[in-house]
Amino acid sequence: MSSLPPATPDDAGARPSFDEVFSVPGPAEASGLRPRQAKGRRGRRGLGCLVVLVVLAGIVTAGFFLLQGPIQQIIAAASGPEDYQGSGTGEVVVMIHEGDIGSDIATTLHDEGVTKSFDAFYQLLLKQASTHVFQPGAYKLATGMSAQAALDALIDPANKLEQTVVIPEGTVAADVYQLIAEGTSIPLEEVQAAAADVVSFGLPAEATTLEGFLFPATYTFTPGIGAHDALATMVNRQFQALDSAGVAPEDRWKTIVLASLIQKEAGLRDDYYKVSRVFLNRLDPNLWESGLMQSDATVAYGTGNTHRVSTTDAERADAANPYNTYVHPGLPVGPISNPGDLAIDAALHPADGPWLFFVTWNLDTGETIFSSTVDEHDAAVAKWLDWMDEHPEYQ
Repeated sequence: MSSLPPATPDDAGARPSFDEVFSVPGPAEASGLRPRQAKGRRGRRGLGCLVVLVVLAGIVTAGFFLLQGPIQQIIAAASGPEDYQGSGTGEVVVMIHEGDIGSDIATTLHDEGVTKSFDAFYQLLLKQASTHVFQPGAYKLATGMSAQAALDALIDPANKLEQTVVIPEGTVAADVYQLIAEGTSIPLEEVQAAAADVVSFGLPAEATTLEGFLFPATYTFTPGIGAHDALATMVNRQFQALDSAGVAPEDRWKTIVLASLIQKEAGLRDDYYKVSRVFLNRLDPNLWESGLMQSDATVAYGTGNTHRVSTTDAERADAANPYNTYVHPGLPVGPISNPGDLAIDAALHPADGPWLFFVTWNLDTGETIFSSTVDEHDAAVAKWLDWMDEHPEYQ
């Protein structure tokens, strides 16, 4: 910040008095006859005023830049969180699950591109001290909606897609039953009871549950549909997918088992076909003598932890787990998820390659390393462990 230089004795003597600066012109001045000394003093006074103005301008400029950040923060806080304007465009189906609270719904809306930010919707709920009860199910919204428009749409019964069930790829049967109950008026207990009657759905003789045969898709059911009919619709859709892929009825079981394994283990689209090749290579005794798939996803499924693929040493050594492919050779005893078209296609058309190992080393991106030797695989595992050390949230 600039400051005036200290006054010298001469400057002090030249400084005008209050009366001189603000005096009314006298006769001599009015006639143009001004003392020479007065002329000199006025020159100094003009220079002093100029310096003061320059300094003040510097102070104002410096203050502007110093306060610019805080001022912007104050303006941002006063204007509220980032939010879209209007009712949005297009159409997106948003699922609200049983037990979802305001923060869960705010996260879902932001993730689906409905609202511009989490805070836009969440703070609106807090501001309104919302007592809205959001019913589980699927809702038809739009992308780029304002928080208020999204809230209005969610509490408008017209936007609830009645009898609509969305099944993502890889969802396990137990979760499918829950989604059916949430998307329809069918009680969960009725869905589970209907699913227990496996024989009535025409599955392969090896099937003991509906796992693997509930095709992942978006279903719109007629109001009043029963649990068995809803499940049968999904099973028949899976049969249709298998038929379209050229799978003979006698090959449905092994195709679905392998596809369900690929669905759980693969990340990126192209990796589905490589993962398929790894498992098929391990089924070849000339390439992999033990015949062990060594899939963590199968072990986890057998323990009941269907939402993860990592396992412990003790779990991998547990021979009592029939899904433990570290102990039991060959494919698992049954499907471990409900696969979609991509996984089925990968099971039928694996990539060409000598790979016997793979490890997804980056769980954020799904990047996977495929290896044909133990040494290569050990290096890939080391890379994964390093990544895990840097991301404790996954442990």
